[in-house]
Amino acid sequence: MGSDKKDGILFEDEAKELEIMEFTVGGGFFGINVAKVIELMQYSEVTPLPNSNPYIEGVFKPRDIILTAVDLAGYMKLPPSGAERRDVFLITNFNNVNFAFHVHSVEAIHKISWSDIDALDCSLYGGDEGLVIGVTRFKDRLIAIVDFEKIIMDISPRSGIRPEDVSALSGRERSDKPILVAEDSPFLSEAILKALNSAGFSNVTRCSNGEEAWNLLLGYKEMGGDISGYAAIVVTDIEMPRMDGHKLIKLIRSDEKLNKLPVIIFSSLVGENMRVKGEEIGATAQVFKPEIAKLVNVIDEHIL
Repeated sequence: MGSDKKDGILFEDEAKELEIMEFTVGGGFFGINVAKVIELMQYSEVTPLPNSNPYIEGVFKPRDIILTAVDLAGYMKLPPSGAERRDVFLITNFNNVNFAFHVHSVEAIHKISWSDIDALDCSLYGGDEGLVIGVTRFKDRLIAIVDFEKIIMDISPRSGIRPEDVSALSGRERSDKPILVAEDSPFLSEAILKALNSAGFSNVTRCSNGEEAWNLLLGYKEMGGDISGYAAIVVTDIEMPRMDGHKLIKLIRSDEKLNKLPVIIFSSLVGENMRVKGEEIGATAQVFKPEIAKLVNVIDEHIL
């Protein structure tokens, strides 16, 4: 599975589909967006690192880069496989970081629609600490979509959103201009909220997916008046259950009362092809996670 493919397979304009790689850990069925996977490798022994995070198995160097191996079963508090000779490393790249996630098997790749992924009520499934951002049904089983970005931020905090990056922006005034954020990960949504609050933005509304954000915008439109009084700017992730960020932007740009609304993509998947896609559909700007300080600066440019 070549890395040159990983930006291009996430979306199909008409079908609004993505590809999910199904894997198992501890007898459970889980999924990851194929766009985050560089390749698969057979499980092999790694070199342990003293005093590292307890869920880091160690490091290995299959070719020209050093990869950090993550014990996904241990992190998820699920049983080990007991048959490591059949285990697999998922080699991933997002947030500009490579990790090798140790899973127990890779089952298949399924092409599904974003609308087939159901969001979970985070208040029932771990809140900000929950690891599943959505579920989808395939044949006789449910596949849980794992929040890998949360895992990486837990294991390697400097690889994720860092509020201290915003604290370094001195001399800022507070603003109550309304910001609408669409982010499916409760953990990342909370991190974004804290960072924007720290940057002086006191009026932030959060939505867990594009569909929720769109319905909220429709409600604002029906209330009448200038839409900027309800949402001066939208910040959206790309991959979300029910409705992805690209579809949300398309809907906004096709609406005569909403089409001037600034929309910023804030995603770990802003690669070259994805950036072209975002420009084509009318994204105002695109910021690569976890560059939260850059996001603040872009928001400043458009609403202050």
